[in-house]
Amino acid sequence: SFCFFSSRSSGKLIAPLGCLVSRQKHTLPDLPYDYGALEPHINAEIMQLHHGKHHATYVNNLNVAEEKYKEALAKGDVTAQVSLQPALKFNGGGHINHTIFWTNLSPNGGGEPKGELMEAIKRDFGSFANFKEKLTAVSVGVQGSGWGWLGYNKEQGRLQIAACANQDPLQGTTGLIPLLGIDVWEHAYYLQYKNVRPDYLKAIWNVINWENVSSRYATCKK
Repeated sequence: SFCFFSSRSSGKLIAPLGCLVSRQKHTLPDLPYDYGALEPHINAEIMQLHHGKHHATYVNNLNVAEEKYKEALAKGDVTAQVSLQPALKFNGGGHINHTIFWTNLSPNGGGEPKGELMEAIKRDFGSFANFKEKLTAVSVGVQGSGWGWLGYNKEQGRLQIAACANQDPLQGTTGLIPLLGIDVWEHAYYLQYKNVRPDYLKAIWNVINWENVSSRYATCKK
């Protein structure tokens, strides 16, 4: 929404402060591939539900929470602002995490990374095999729902592995810049792998988009 008023002295259009907080609504990003493109590792039914239902719900609920938060700010209602924080964190995190996740996957994925990212993995984890084992173990070990992450610690200039509960966003809760996220909520694998999370985690390495992860690494190092 745009709102301007005309200044009598100059005739210029000036945007009052209230307009600066007007915002675009969040939208569900398109997948960069078809729902069935990651088969046999992740089937089309999972992808359709995961993207079209679960991620869409986070987007819708985030927009609702932000609208309520905007009203609470306008009223100066700090109690309402505080009570909306969990909804903003959960749905905002869900939107952030999944937006990264879809690009971290590719039908042409798998194998090993190249170049600077591979050198950094060897430096910080000893070998690619060791890194893969550690991230898999951390992801398997998430209690209930959550995510396993490869992140970049900008202060220390090194890669780190971390787990986040529920939809907690990596950077907002740990300060690490997200490079690769593995969703271990049951909705990410249950229809295909039932409750056997390790089988899903074994399969997902076949569709990891190392070009995307490398690109994220190059960007955050600048």
